[in-house]
Amino acid sequence: MAPAPTLVVVGCSAGGLHALHVLLAGLASDFPLPVAVVCHTGSEDVTLLCELLERTSALPVVEAVERRAPTPGTVHIAPSGYHLLIGDDGRFSLSVDPRVGFARPSIDVLFESAAAYGGARVVGVIMTGANSDGAQGLQRIRERDGLAIVQDPADAEVDHMPAAALAQAGADHCLPLVEIAPLLNRIAKDGRR
Repeated sequence: MAPAPTLVVVGCSAGGLHALHVLLAGLASDFPLPVAVVCHTGSEDVTLLCELLERTSALPVVEAVERRAPTPGTVHIAPSGYHLLIGDDGRFSLSVDPRVGFARPSIDVLFESAAAYGGARVVGVIMTGANSDGAQGLQRIRERDGLAIVQDPADAEVDHMPAAALAQAGADHCLPLVEIAPLLNRIAKDGRR
């Protein structure tokens, strides 16, 4: 039997603001897991993104902070200009290492570090986006027996990112955006996959 999940990591790009609104609005107000998000915004500050998302989110939305452990029931947004990683101690780490796939923060970097730390206890979610960032990271999550959820490319505002993730990593669940939060609620509640 698979271990209960302890962390959800989410990646999106073009169309991501709408996708995150839908996802976060659908999570239960008592959702028990920490959520870490990389969204390519092109902005130099994610404060506005956090404020916008918090208007519709059932959970608090905050900027991820160096050396802080992911907080259960909280959405942590990767700061602009930094890679967000889960360290060996389970705490957030920020890096200014070179861009990966033209992006910093990179979804791949977050997902790969989460997989290395949490293995089968990690749930990775890839949604709308215009590049292939996240495909390799999602593959790492699956290689470590974590759970992979991908938005159906036909349902995505921009289908390239979910299509690339499916092509490289496959998915345990591929579904429309509106069905992702209910699935996460079920997984968090009873661990069923």
